[in-house]
Amino acid sequence: MALNLTTKKEDACITVSLDGELNTMTAPELKELLDEILPQTNTLRFDFALCDFVSSAGLRILLNTYKSLKAKKGSMEILNVGPTFSEVLNITGLDSVFEIK
Repeated sequence: MALNLTTKKEDACITVSLDGELNTMTAPELKELLDEILPQTNTLRFDFALCDFVSSAGLRILLNTYKSLKAKKGSMEILNVGPTFSEVLNITGLDSVFEIK
């Protein structure tokens, strides 16, 4: 399945909405988008309302993004996490790293 990415800028915050699967094949698309927008913001939100699946490749990108933002005193939120992704975040311990709403 493909991954569709959309961005919305509100003040200094950019929201990235993911629609589809964030896996090994689609993760480079997200990384490319983040390489473009990270220099433009210190506040980033990821909306997972329409994301069906997140692989370890996707988790790696989220963690690297979190580290990049933290290094420049920024923040990152993860929104609309479904039960399966929530369980993955819990098992990996990333639920205590990321701000999840």
